[in-house]
Amino acid sequence: MSRETVFIGFGSNVGDRVDYCSRAVTLLSLLPHSELTGLSSLYETEPIPDGGDPGSTWVLNGVVRLDTDITPRSLLNVCREIESALGRDQENRKGPRTIDLDILSYGTRTIDDGGLVIPHPRLHRRRFVLVPLAEVEPAWVHPVLGRSVTELLQALEDPAQVRKLDPQPSILNRMRPSCASSPSGRH
Repeated sequence: MSRETVFIGFGSNVGDRVDYCSRAVTLLSLLPHSELTGLSSLYETEPIPDGGDPGSTWVLNGVVRLDTDITPRSLLNVCREIESALGRDQENRKGPRTIDLDILSYGTRTIDDGGLVIPHPRLHRRRFVLVPLAEVEPAWVHPVLGRSVTELLQALEDPAQVRKLDPQPSILNRMRPSCASSPSGRH
C-alpha cells in the first residue's frame, strides 16, 4: 500500500490544553509507516454545542498532515487509543475533552463504514477546522464537494470565533517540518 496524505484535526478544552495538544501531535508524529508533513498553528475557538455540553472553556484546535500507509480503520483506532491514553472520556464524547482527534480526510477516499466517515461529515461547516486546514494545505479539495478549503471558507456561514493563539507554544514550533527535512518538497 502506498502512502496517502491524511489530515487529522485535534482539539482540547480541559486542563493544560497546550500540553494535551502537544502530546497528541507528538504521538501522531511517532506513528510507524507515517511522516508528519504539516502542522498548523493553534487556534482558540468558542465551544460549540454539538448534541452535548462541551463546557465553557474555549477549545485549542489545530490540524496535522500525515503521509501514511496505515489503513483508515487502523488510524481511527490509533486516534481513539491516543485519546484514551490522554484521559479522554469515551463515554461522554460530546462533553469537555482533554483531547479530540478527528480524521478529516484520507487521500481522496470517501468512506462510510461503521462509525468511520471520511471525509469528516461536518468539516466543511466548521470554521475551527477550515482555518487551520487552510493554513496547512490551502489547495486541498474536498473529495465529495469538489471545492477547495479556501472556497469552503469563503462560503462559510459559521459565526463561531476562531483566533490564532499568540504567541504560539514553542513546543509545537519545534515539531513543524522544515523545508530541509521534507523529502516531498512540502513545507
